[in-house]
Amino acid sequence: MTPQIEIQKLGKAYPVRGGIFQTQRGSVLALNGVSVSLNAGESLGLVGESGSGKTTLARILAGFLAPSEGRVLWEGRPQSGFSRSEWAGQVQMVFQDPSASLNPKLSVGTLLAEPLRRRVGRDDVAAAVESSLADVGLPPDARSHYPHQFSGGQKQRIAIARALAVGPKLLIADEPVSALDLSVQAQILNLLADLRDRFHLTLILISHDLTVVRQMTDRVLILDKGQTVETGSTEKVLSHPAHGTTRALLDAVPVMLR
Repeated sequence: MTPQIEIQKLGKAYPVRGGIFQTQRGSVLALNGVSVSLNAGESLGLVGESGSGKTTLARILAGFLAPSEGRVLWEGRPQSGFSRSEWAGQVQMVFQDPSASLNPKLSVGTLLAEPLRRRVGRDDVAAAVESSLADVGLPPDARSHYPHQFSGGQKQRIAIARALAVGPKLLIADEPVSALDLSVQAQILNLLADLRDRFHLTLILISHDLTVVRQMTDRVLILDKGQTVETGSTEKVLSHPAHGTTRALLDAVPVMLR
């Protein structure tokens, strides 16, 4: 079976500005030879300390950055063969800070209507907006309000609704709860799990919190200094870590949460 998305020996180099990664011809390698594949409906935890390369990898997968080496395949077709809008219709990303990803000048209804118009007829947009809000647990009247009028958790729900409005098959969630209160974190994680099941989404969850990764994902990829140090089923890797980076991340988890 052809994987839904396949990452082949991906590398990304940036001009040297100092840093911890190995240098090569005046550049630093934020990613170096990373490979992984996912079938439709699978979930992957992308884990590493700050600076490990996980966000760079996510931004390449979302189409925001071009790799320096390697390639990304979607159902066997190179990412480079897709237009920007075609790729956005397959892969969407939810960011850590929803306030930064939502245009404060647009109402929630307008934010959702823009991507929904690509999928539904003009006469059906209003109903589709209400349906999108309901999918993330927000009332219909939320469409007339602006992002600053919502709490952090509600903003993240809006950001998730907007990402799903184009009907993607793969959702990348980059530290989606780290900026939220603990009580709200569980609600957003439960929402993502429910949406994954309901829409049969493939999910890539970026986090340094292995408690969240264990709860949410089937497989895990551990990065350190831009390289893969461990990968496999989430339960196997976290129960029997083989690399010091994984053990260090586990040591940072309070014992009662393991």
